[in-house]
Amino acid sequence: MKAATKHLQRRALIQGLGCFSAGLAVAGAAPPPEIADTARPPDVTTTPPRQWGPSAPPSYTPDPDVVVIDRSFRDLLFGAASLHRVWDKGTWLEGPAWSSEGRYLILSDTVTSRQYRYLWETGEVTLFRPESYHANGNCFDYQGRQISCEHFFRRVIRWEHDGSVHVVADHYESRPLNSPNDVVAHPDGSIWFTDPSYGTGFTEGHADEPGGEANPDGRIRWRIGSELIGAIGGTKRQADHTFRVDPSGRIDAVLTQQQLPNPNGLCFSPDHKSLYVISSGRQAGGNGHDGDLGVHVFDVQPDHTLGNPRLFTNMRFQGVQMGPDGMKTDIFGNLWCGVSGPLGLCGVFVFNPEGHLIGRIRLPQGVSNLTFGGPKRNWLFMCAGESLYRLQVNTQGAGSS
Repeated sequence: MKAATKHLQRRALIQGLGCFSAGLAVAGAAPPPEIADTARPPDVTTTPPRQWGPSAPPSYTPDPDVVVIDRSFRDLLFGAASLHRVWDKGTWLEGPAWSSEGRYLILSDTVTSRQYRYLWETGEVTLFRPESYHANGNCFDYQGRQISCEHFFRRVIRWEHDGSVHVVADHYESRPLNSPNDVVAHPDGSIWFTDPSYGTGFTEGHADEPGGEANPDGRIRWRIGSELIGAIGGTKRQADHTFRVDPSGRIDAVLTQQQLPNPNGLCFSPDHKSLYVISSGRQAGGNGHDGDLGVHVFDVQPDHTLGNPRLFTNMRFQGVQMGPDGMKTDIFGNLWCGVSGPLGLCGVFVFNPEGHLIGRIRLPQGVSNLTFGGPKRNWLFMCAGESLYRLQVNTQGAGSS
């Protein structure tokens, strides 16, 4: 498969059926000439189209793009709040995580291999790490240490309080990892993460050596870029897994590729008795292993294994298969999930603990990942393409970040 095709496939799978599908855009009159150049991207509810950014006029409240499906969702909303685009200078933003000690939000730009920081006091977004080795998912553990998934080195790392880096995991059963994608911390000190293969391409990491699943015919010049760093991560893709790393450092596969193919986003329920995992679509070198684009939930057993597997939601809405990516639970057990799909449907889906869709947040781009932040954890931060959005809510995020 050609490299360009693989990259497009990755984006097509993450974004479901394409967030910018013109066929499902809401019809309406063209915006007046005086705002035609500033009304991009279009809103799905208003004419003229909604404008975004710091120079946009005040929006309506309650926000027309925060859609109540079930009355219970209204209880989770702050009626005077509206959606805001905080920043739009990224390329493909992922892994938002809130630092309670630093009072900032960390986020990764997987394509440009940088990490940025949103400062609570000023609202500025500043460059945090100019080289992140194509980091994707991030979280903060219960000691306030940042944990990141690095695609280029195909590993999970932890930044210690003294500034040193500790490698949490880079191998399983003597084989290198693929490209750790999303990561969550458990109060018992363990670290749980998914290991699909989205980073086994030169856009968000590096390809396999010739003969590997992500470079079977050897056409990709897989070492290009490593001369800038002096090292490279694993060189041959293995099967997908969802892992748990014990505080002792032992790594265990809690889900195999057969049990849940192509794992992507994951999160715990507020009591940590359940683990939600997303099964995404086919990836580079996947050898036909397709996920079902659903959200699955498992019971966390006393011995740290997973049991009672069941489908939480198939992520189909109005006859369209949506593409879930990252998710978080709030303190009441509701699941907030970033989704991609046609314009008008993409954004965030919110499910109650029973798996019923109770509300939606419509954005002009599909949401890759999200988290709750702010000093009270009552601000929802959403990464969508090159942009970071926020919304004040009437609930709080569960977990450490």
